[in-house]
Amino acid sequence: MTRILLVEDHEEIWDFLSRRLQRRGYEVVLAHDGQDGIEKARGTAPDIILLDMNLPVLDGWTAARTMRADASMPRIPIIALTAHAMSGDKEKTLAAGCDDYHAKPVDFSKLLGQIEALLQQPAAAQA
Repeated sequence: MTRILLVEDHEEIWDFLSRRLQRRGYEVVLAHDGQDGIEKARGTAPDIILLDMNLPVLDGWTAARTMRADASMPRIPIIALTAHAMSGDKEKTLAAGCDDYHAKPVDFSKLLGQIEALLQQPAAAQA
């Protein structure tokens, strides 16, 4: 079963996403701040990470950079979830180490497509 780490601090969003993803056969691990997200990424071996960028304790940009800089962690695909949809915001998330970008509000069908596309890429293509 594919394991998704969902790092999101807004209850209505993590509740909505986790329930819909679980109905489609994904295992969902939740983290509610950036530091917790890093720790769960290290400890739960997710196949992909959905990372909100506006998080308490440690923001998503810092969390993504920290995960990418940790040589002991495998390179896990990261999709940035963010309300930042201004010019340059996508580039900023990609520069922080995210593999893809999804602007909120979440378009669940589009997000599923992004998840599937990243899961189908060979690990070398994500590096």
